[in-house]
Amino acid sequence: MTTTQPTGPSHPHTPMPEGRCASPGTAGGIPPRVLSIAGTDPTGGAGIHADLKAIAACGGYGMAAVTALVAQNTRGVRDVHIPPPAFLQEQLEAVSDDVTVDAVKTGMLFDADTIGVVADWLRRTSPPVVVMDPVMVATSGDRLLEEDAERAMRDLLPQVHLVTPNVDELAVLLMDEPAATWDHLVSQAQRLAASADVLVLAKGGHLSEREVRDALVDADGVRHVVSSPRIRTSSTHGTGCSLSAAMATLRVRHGAWEPALSAAKPWLARAIEDGQHLQVGSGNGPISHFWELWEAAAGR
Repeated sequence: MTTTQPTGPSHPHTPMPEGRCASPGTAGGIPPRVLSIAGTDPTGGAGIHADLKAIAACGGYGMAAVTALVAQNTRGVRDVHIPPPAFLQEQLEAVSDDVTVDAVKTGMLFDADTIGVVADWLRRTSPPVVVMDPVMVATSGDRLLEEDAERAMRDLLPQVHLVTPNVDELAVLLMDEPAATWDHLVSQAQRLAASADVLVLAKGGHLSEREVRDALVDADGVRHVVSSPRIRTSSTHGTGCSLSAAMATLRVRHGAWEPALSAAKPWLARAIEDGQHLQVGSGNGPISHFWELWEAAAGR
């Protein structure tokens, strides 16, 4: 379900550009109206809390439909409460009956019933941009979904324009072993893109390379790459949520995936770097979504 064509055989590699992420609006002056369908994080670092911050930081208007109430902090998840699927459907209908949805980002969908509600709503509403962050594997490596939910997640892929798995989640989607090298990661991303007709954001953050590469990969291979130096920090909570929400927002603003990634990557790198200053929690702390706004307010 990809929406733009490959840029050609050169597969341009983009280093970390300078630039700003938060200029609001699109060419028509209306901020992208972006709906996050995801779970909560009461400490504010991940889930819909991170999504709403990322959407705002990237110049969009954020909305949220809650799939799961999660008792978690920077050290881990304690409990999860799943509202009835019918209530999720009511949330989604309430938004789409009233608001023009320019983009959708999905996060934690938890079980097959929840995924079924989202799949049905996407079929009926056909949002112009859909980004899936397949929340399937915890940072510890533990699987978060039952087998029937994993199958339902794979079945959802053809309704998605961009999927943003980490190394472990990409392996689960393919029922394969996690990639250990960049070439293996790209090969897996290409396989998934071809099998599900979806654009894949291959993310190198979990690899051991000095440079962290992220690439847009379709059935023909690598389409666009952006790299950044690896940042040694524990402020990584919610990075996957934030990147996928940023991509959804910036795809609406820029009209294509390549400039969206070129804008999202440096914004996220700086947000990770500045996360240490927040001093939130004693585990893996959150990133600093609003570094650009706070820097401007301080006159820097």
